[in-house]
Amino acid sequence: MATTPFASQGDRKRAPREHDEGVRAMFDRIAPQYDRLNRFITGGLDKRWRRQAIEELSRAPKGPRLDLCAGTLDFAGLLDRTWPEERVVAVDLAEEMMKRGKHKAPRAETIVADVCELPFEDATFAAATCGFGVRNVSDIEAFAREAHRVLQPRGILVVLEAFRPEQAIPAFLHRAYVGRAFPALGKIFLRERAAYEYFVASVGQFVTRRDFESVLRDAGFCAVRGREMTFGVSGLVVAEKRGAEKSR
Repeated sequence: MATTPFASQGDRKRAPREHDEGVRAMFDRIAPQYDRLNRFITGGLDKRWRRQAIEELSRAPKGPRLDLCAGTLDFAGLLDRTWPEERVVAVDLAEEMMKRGKHKAPRAETIVADVCELPFEDATFAAATCGFGVRNVSDIEAFAREAHRVLQPRGILVVLEAFRPEQAIPAFLHRAYVGRAFPALGKIFLRERAAYEYFVASVGQFVTRRDFESVLRDAGFCAVRGREMTFGVSGLVVAEKRGAEKSR
């Protein structure tokens, strides 16, 4: 693919299949290098961030766990080990990514599907995670609605993402980090210029954490809260589905 699959949210909504196919093809191509790429970009901090995110699910009801935009199954593996008695399901458009990570979560079910159109009944899961995948979807509002739909009452959603910082100091640190990390990343991906351009654009142009929290509230979530991780390099957002007696 000669061009980057990145587009603005508005453009993605107008041509969601084209965007999704571009992203899927790109991630399938870079699947063999993805874990190395992820460790490089985050300096290994993503492992700590995921552990902290998993701790937020301790209040979730008993029941199946869902990993959205599962990638190479880092979150699915943590879900599998933390709740060995529960069903764990991982969903991603890029089948090759999940195949590459299957050793991390051998018990997890892997399903190739669009997270904006999940193939599950209402109220199927007690908890859901999403690690650095929301900025890749064609419609973040549809993502939020679907996550809300498939969660059980009082179910919890936890999202880790490289949100665009809005405060001065985190924004400065974020720009400095991207300025140092991504030129080096470009050297790694000399043969995948589109992937390099995509990562730079997706990190620099995504919504802020507060914007995303508003999207979750509009989708029906309550008790939405978030915090910055490692001086704003990433952000953690936690949201809960209302109890049955309070559901609309």
